[in-house]
Amino acid sequence: MQLSGKRVLVTGGAGLVGSHLAERLSEENDVTVADDLSKGTRDRVPEGVEFARADMTDEDDVAEVVTEDLDVVFHFAAYTDTNYSDPRRLFEENGAMTYNVLERMHEVGVTNLAFTSSSTVYGEAPMPTPEDYAPLEPISIYGASKLADEGIVSTYAHSHGITSWVYRFANIVGPHQRGNVIPDFIEKLLSDPETLTILGNGLQEKSYLHVEECVDAMCHVVETADDDLNIYNLGTRTTTSVNAIADIVADVMGLDPEYEYTGGDRGWTGDVPKMRLSIEKLSALGWNPARSSDEAVRRAAEQLYDELRR
Repeated sequence: MQLSGKRVLVTGGAGLVGSHLAERLSEENDVTVADDLSKGTRDRVPEGVEFARADMTDEDDVAEVVTEDLDVVFHFAAYTDTNYSDPRRLFEENGAMTYNVLERMHEVGVTNLAFTSSSTVYGEAPMPTPEDYAPLEPISIYGASKLADEGIVSTYAHSHGITSWVYRFANIVGPHQRGNVIPDFIEKLLSDPETLTILGNGLQEKSYLHVEECVDAMCHVVETADDDLNIYNLGTRTTTSVNAIADIVADVMGLDPEYEYTGGDRGWTGDVPKMRLSIEKLSALGWNPARSSDEAVRRAAEQLYDELRR
């Protein structure tokens, strides 16, 4: 499916990935962003993009924005915090959002969906983890919600004619992000430049992909993969430890803090301490990341420090 001259809806389009995707797509497409602004902000919606304040758990709101003239829906709206304070709400509402969007698409005849899943569906799997790894055993409610969402997407792809692209993200980083390890470290060091508290033992190690490359990979997958259901890992071939992130952030800020640790091999219950996705399937489709995981972290740290210190 070529992403030009299309009518596109991006749910959750005021968030990190959604806002960057909306900006990219708006160059050659008619784009609408739907977001309830519970986490994203209105000023992150790019100029020239139509905005609708809409809650995807509300069927009436969904009916307002999912209309028969759409060519494709990029469904990003979700609770994305792996350590959310109300796990039942996260699970139930993530599922409701995805079901509502797909049900409405089927009702009005929209037949293309791109959906953001997560590496957390794999749980603590061997690395690098390929898309056909099984069984999938998530260890967080967030991961369980994304796996349940994938099941709904699969059903509509195979039984109701909705061509679907599912992205299993590594850790996506970039400007305007909050509630993630990089902005957390920057905010802590702005408050106390001498000491940095690190959750766990600092040896947690994951793959980080910059949002600019994430958006490029997503568009490439939609334009080149054409099965009924297309599942792709999006990440890098390298990883970065939490200690290395602390070192990079401190270097960007020109600081040399002492590290203090909360202890244990993970930051919180449900945290996967080590993750690296196989991206061989994505590479075979003709896309490879230009930045390593460390380089993605540094680029994001530079952008976020510039924002947060102001």
